[in-house]
Amino acid sequence: MEAGVSYSIERLDHLGIVAGVCREIGLSEWLDSRAGESERKVSVGTATVAMVLNGLGFSNRQLYLIPQFFQNKPVEQLLGEGIKAEDLNDDCLGRTLDWIYENDATKLFAGIARRAREVFGIGSEQIHVDTTSFSVSGEYKGTDEAAIEVAYGYSRDHRADLKQWMLSLATTQDGDVPLFMRSLDGNSSDKVSLVEAVTALQEQLCAEEEGPCIYVADSGLYSETNMRRLGEAKVSWVARVPETSTEAKRIIDPDAQDWQTTADGQTRWYTRLVGLPQGKERWVVVSTAPGEKRAKETMERKLEREREKWEKALWHLGNREFACEADARAALAQCVRKLPAWFEVSSTMTSSPRYAKSGRPGKDATPKSVVWPAQAKLGVDREGVERGWRRRACFIVGTNVLDASVLPDEDVARIYKEQGSVERGFSFLKDPLFLASSVFVKKPSRIVALGFIMVLCLLVYRLAEHRLRSRLVETKQTVPNQVGKQTARPTMRWVFQLFEGIDLLRIGSPADTTLHVLRLQPVHKQILSLLGQPYQKIYNLPA
Repeated sequence: MEAGVSYSIERLDHLGIVAGVCREIGLSEWLDSRAGESERKVSVGTATVAMVLNGLGFSNRQLYLIPQFFQNKPVEQLLGEGIKAEDLNDDCLGRTLDWIYENDATKLFAGIARRAREVFGIGSEQIHVDTTSFSVSGEYKGTDEAAIEVAYGYSRDHRADLKQWMLSLATTQDGDVPLFMRSLDGNSSDKVSLVEAVTALQEQLCAEEEGPCIYVADSGLYSETNMRRLGEAKVSWVARVPETSTEAKRIIDPDAQDWQTTADGQTRWYTRLVGLPQGKERWVVVSTAPGEKRAKETMERKLEREREKWEKALWHLGNREFACEADARAALAQCVRKLPAWFEVSSTMTSSPRYAKSGRPGKDATPKSVVWPAQAKLGVDREGVERGWRRRACFIVGTNVLDASVLPDEDVARIYKEQGSVERGFSFLKDPLFLASSVFVKKPSRIVALGFIMVLCLLVYRLAEHRLRSRLVETKQTVPNQVGKQTARPTMRWVFQLFEGIDLLRIGSPADTTLHVLRLQPVHKQILSLLGQPYQKIYNLPA
């Protein structure tokens, strides 16, 4: 080994892509401009980027373990000159979380999301809104009264034994990119939180002079009060209509004569304009082929369970004896009082004599009494069963956009089915391979700030995915997926895994230091070229 020359290897992996997105949207600089001048070595913006790198680094570490995460990483290459792993301690990160909370995490995220959409060219014509819950361990008693309340509530994770906090999220249909987030109390109601999220986001977009958009939500948003409020705010919406109201039950008709079908035959619909206390709405009754298949299979399983139950009940009834026909018929009527509509019961009422002695009665024997057993047989109304599962497969999607030339009926159904956009965001946030879904902080105020970091991770992930997929389509290129097949729609999760094992070799000498990125294959260079020059620079590739 040459005298005075040092060699060190650091794990770069996919973190260069994450750092590249943060640099392209100016995340650190934007936050630092809000924080003002600071004499601290690690600024608020740099510390935030560090937490995003950790969150997207296939790591599940508490805040005080983040220096351990960066111990074998090229910190200066990712975060800036002069930054070391030990600088990213829990005190530094804790102060950053406190600053985020004190400066309104929702407002900060709105500013970053707007900047990101401008840089990456993300449209916001269709916005999907929903809420979810995150379970936590600990009591959280009497702390941070001004922050969210960590409390028991309806758990989407089926952990009713744990307290929780909630998160409302809005994403674009274009790329599933988040553009709004707000941390909520653990027992928040969707009826309240969803409409507040929509109105707050509408105010934000109006202030940013964004074009008109349509908000999409599930049935948690729909109520007379909320629809009035959205109408007054001039908000265009598409939402699932709960099927509990008299009007909704009346509208759904599997035998309607005006069903229409999409070109692929997978979706059917018909439309009704309804006058309601909150104003006129257009309701589209929708039924899909996969939904009908599920409804039929569910109905058949339920039918078998119910058939066994009711055959047993009728058998027991048939073993009882009644003094007269009227009593037998009354008992049968009482027995089948709650019989499902798709069953039919046929009965035979025949008297049966009873003699004083057992055995075969004599020719001139006189019966001691006459009894009436209630003999009944269970049948299935197959037409009724079909009507049942066909009705169960129907659902109503409502909108206040009454003009079908502006928003066609078929598009109303399609837009609602794209509500999976925001649900995919929640799945990402709860994936243990990325940022931990369990929250390792002790104060509700820091939970709010950590919620900001979590959604920021989702933003960076979706921006990278959107850029790569868009460039692949534009240039008519493909990359191999997990099984080696070519695709133009790779997930960023797979791309991150593809970059595992990329190292940075640092060779230091008295004269200078040179950097060499190891094990870059043609597919890595292709991806970095598609992402753009900032990403190539991090991996020491020529533009």
